[in-house]
Amino acid sequence: MATAFFSIPDIYFGDHSLRFLAKLSQHKVAIVTDAFMASSGKTQELIQAMPDARVAVFSEVTPDPSVDVLKAGVKQLQHFHPDTIIALGGGSSLDAAKGIKVTLEDYDQSQKIELIAIPTTSGSGSEVTSYAIISDPANGHKYPLISKELVPDCAILDPQLVMSVPTHVSMDTGMDVLTHAIEAIVSTGANDFSDALAQKAIALTTMNLPLIFQNPQDIVAREHMHNASCMAGMAFNSAGLGLVHAMAHAIGGMLHIAHGRANAMLLALVIEFNAKDNNAKTLANYHRCAQMMGIKEDSDTAAIAAMVRMIRFFNQRFGIANTLIEMGKNSAELEALRPSIVAAAQNDRCLASNPRSVGESELSELFNRVAGLSG
Repeated sequence: MATAFFSIPDIYFGDHSLRFLAKLSQHKVAIVTDAFMASSGKTQELIQAMPDARVAVFSEVTPDPSVDVLKAGVKQLQHFHPDTIIALGGGSSLDAAKGIKVTLEDYDQSQKIELIAIPTTSGSGSEVTSYAIISDPANGHKYPLISKELVPDCAILDPQLVMSVPTHVSMDTGMDVLTHAIEAIVSTGANDFSDALAQKAIALTTMNLPLIFQNPQDIVAREHMHNASCMAGMAFNSAGLGLVHAMAHAIGGMLHIAHGRANAMLLALVIEFNAKDNNAKTLANYHRCAQMMGIKEDSDTAAIAAMVRMIRFFNQRFGIANTLIEMGKNSAELEALRPSIVAAAQNDRCLASNPRSVGESELSELFNRVAGLSG
């Protein structure tokens, strides 16, 4: 096995783990978040946990943050000189905070800023990864930035913060967790450390996501999913991702579809595509994923087929459409966007660690299938 990288920030988890913030009472703390978090009282809850800190709040993060959001955050916080940045929110807020933090440090290289990530959704895993997804609205692209400098110093996983997340958002983000873990296991960069966390994340997601769908107030299931999201993040941060994410970044960026939902729609299709290569290692890895989902089939082929059926059952149960046309997208628009989506997917950095090589014609056919433009 080639030399690999694995990192783990300090992680505080469990009910009311926000109490850890008391250690910041003498610090200059910038909170990076969105308008909803600022107005809902969540930001104030953080401020109350560190009563003697000097606090500035940047609350202009938008979904799929662009370079303009990062510039606005840097402009507001540059003269505050924070020694700590707290990222509060979903993946967009966490990614924006990462970009703001490294930009501030680049402007003043004597400044070292501690980054604390507090996710309020169970999905992106951004609280422990070297990834940040930044959008370019001018051309509809999403760019995955990857750098060790983007790994937070600390993550706080408090299940109280995800109790009010709407069910449909919880299902989208939960399927994102499943996708992260499965892609990490079959990735060309998979290793013993990433496998251990990815397998546990698959098992926790399979067991607990349906429980949250049945009862969104199940705090035990919420805590398990929050932990699974973090574990899957650590796994793919080391192992890499694959074709599902390469296509989801392109489709989500150009069609404005939630990232987890795009992943969920693509996951079964990509598993089938990768498995058709009949690579023994890939088949065995997918079989392990199926076993973590509770599937008890002896052969690789039968186990993978059962896993694909289970993923499609989850999507149907959680209200996730099979195709983009089912979602209400226009077929003419999809045809017009096909070249741009295929090109963006082909250039996505996540594609490099997919277990099967994929060319332009194969990407086009996969797009046909997820769009609903062919059988």
